[in-house]
Amino acid sequence: MNFKIYTITVFILFINMVVFCQVEDPSILTLDRIFNNEFEANSYGPVKWRWHYDDKGYTLFESSESGGKDIVLYDPSSGSRKVLVPSYRLKIPGTSETVNSYEFTENRNRLVVFTNTTQEVWGGDKGDYWIMDIGLWTWIKLGGNAPSQSLKGAKFSPDGKKVCYQKDDNLFVEDLTGFQIYQITNTGSKQRYDGDWGSGSNYYWSPDSRLIAFVESDISEVPMYTMINNTETLYPKIIQFPYVKVGQKKASSRIGIVKSCGGPIKWMDIPGITSDDYLRVHGWAGNSDELLIQVLNRTQDSARIILAEISSGDLTTIHTETDEAWLCNNNFEWIENGNKFIWMSEKDGWQHLYLYTRAGKELGLLTPGNFDVISVSGIDEKNGWIYYIASPDNPTRRYLFKTSLSPGGKQERITPDSFPGTNSYQFSPDMQWAIHEYSTFDSPPVYKLISLPDHKIFKILETNDELKKKLELLERNPTEFFRVDIGNGVELDGYCIKPSDIDYSKKHPLFYYIYGEPAGQTVLDRWHGRQYLWHLMLAQKGYFIMSIDNRGTPAPRGRAWRKSISGQLGILAVHDQAAATKKILETRPYIDSERIGIYGHSGGGQMSLNLIFRYPEIYSLAMPSSFVCNQRYYHPGYQEKYMDRLEENEDGYINGSPITWAHQLKGDLLIIHGTGDSNVHYQSFEALVNELVAHKKRFSMMSYPNRNHGLREGANTQYHLYDLRTNFLITNMPPGGK
Repeated sequence: MNFKIYTITVFILFINMVVFCQVEDPSILTLDRIFNNEFEANSYGPVKWRWHYDDKGYTLFESSESGGKDIVLYDPSSGSRKVLVPSYRLKIPGTSETVNSYEFTENRNRLVVFTNTTQEVWGGDKGDYWIMDIGLWTWIKLGGNAPSQSLKGAKFSPDGKKVCYQKDDNLFVEDLTGFQIYQITNTGSKQRYDGDWGSGSNYYWSPDSRLIAFVESDISEVPMYTMINNTETLYPKIIQFPYVKVGQKKASSRIGIVKSCGGPIKWMDIPGITSDDYLRVHGWAGNSDELLIQVLNRTQDSARIILAEISSGDLTTIHTETDEAWLCNNNFEWIENGNKFIWMSEKDGWQHLYLYTRAGKELGLLTPGNFDVISVSGIDEKNGWIYYIASPDNPTRRYLFKTSLSPGGKQERITPDSFPGTNSYQFSPDMQWAIHEYSTFDSPPVYKLISLPDHKIFKILETNDELKKKLELLERNPTEFFRVDIGNGVELDGYCIKPSDIDYSKKHPLFYYIYGEPAGQTVLDRWHGRQYLWHLMLAQKGYFIMSIDNRGTPAPRGRAWRKSISGQLGILAVHDQAAATKKILETRPYIDSERIGIYGHSGGGQMSLNLIFRYPEIYSLAMPSSFVCNQRYYHPGYQEKYMDRLEENEDGYINGSPITWAHQLKGDLLIIHGTGDSNVHYQSFEALVNELVAHKKRFSMMSYPNRNHGLREGANTQYHLYDLRTNFLITNMPPGGK
């Protein structure tokens, strides 16, 4: 070959290799990298280490020599390891399925597996339950001849000899010794649900495994909501389920007690209860003779705690609580064999733990101080401690504390200062050990086995080092946490992910992630997984990414902070967000006031709409998904709790609803919704479309067929959603400095 021709040929091949076979830059994020599991944490979310009931250790899946997964038991003190269930035993008979999740009975001689699941449009998951007898290595499928995917809500009896589950809207008990099945309720139908309407889990075994208490909800007068599935069958399929909306009649409830082998149901006669009240069983009252019941009124600002004696039917109200706004999610814990209980309340302006006698006499405050108890982690009665999560000095973080089970004790922080960020704990039954999870905004979780109360590290369980190494290669700046003063003594917490290459002499676009409602807090110093990576990808392209927690979010900043939005959901929070943006523009001259966008999901979608409609002079782009456009469309358990009844606060419902302000749209709007959303209905999406069309507004829209609220069903749905958002943002609000 002529040397010149050879040289030209090699050069062309080299150019082709450069053009078509480029090596991906490890410092730059792309959607493909984010969604191909390259940055998947080995452990994130539900903890894979599970404590055993008998205090002898924790179990987890571990790879076996055969290539499968064994269930292995570890002793925390000695570190000894024992294979409890080898991988070859973990195959469901007659199927190709391998066990990937499990639970043990309290005596550890049986394993229960929930598999072949299908998500109901409304009411949780149904599937198949299999029981493995570890001594005999035999499998039993619950339900006898029940059709596949027909059971839900299974719970073992305390003695491990029976299991209760819901099928066809009734409760059944299966005896695991004689293999008999008892139908213990027969009122469930399309008009009634036993267990808990929608979930099948609001029933409770008595400690002696003899009785079951349950809630029955009468839905006979609840309107049916209709959805259409256009894609799974040749002709559209109609889906209907009961759904209560604001101002509509809700399901009435009653509490029944029945023997685990069936028989007559004893219904508790609770005086003063109405069909508008929410009825809840808190569980058995420290014995098998009494039940603890809560009656909560419709607007959830008044509650009664009732002790019910089963045999006589006698009822004693042992505690009542009211709040001018709404009651927090009360935590109830029995101690001293049921002679005392611990109750969570905001009555002194902070969320605290109080001690009461069984008869309801208050003995004192366990956690005094100007701070909030976020949650109870565990109770160590043997040593007289209660453990809880709090963060008195920084609402974006979470730490473990303990105090005495007697009033007047000192609050002691257990989490060392070397773990600034978010800490959570999974306690062993004897309260001597815990699985400690620790993460920050910029770093994925690390899991350790620690002893308590000294917080001594005994074993590193998972470091996610491979993920950390990949993150270290990325072009990124540390996330900034800050506060913005919006006046009148109100400061809001926020975070900022900055572009990797910033020219402060230029103006840069600002893109917000928002939620802003009482059900969630976004400004938390913890790992946010894929969402963080997408935000970082946008920052690499030249966007400032921020999130702000307005008043009304569940931050540990006191009752007044959280309850300030009572009666004005979508009003005060929107004002706070806009005021924060104005202040940021004043104090950060490198932010481009002409390029400010916002996106959010569910409640954050509603907030995004309210902001671009009500403050068109500030926000030039919004991408809300799965939103409520009219607060009247949502269910009263949420909406009336924060907004009161419609007839008492009609102006609030109108002013807080985005559809009221749709005529003011000026910026670029992309609205997104799943047609199969059983939580926030597609009705909300179509109503907003009609309103925008009526006002001749231009906008973009995306409907995902049959996807539910989380927009996760179907191949590549999440990828498509984030790709859609990315391209809409870049097209309509270009990145980079100007």
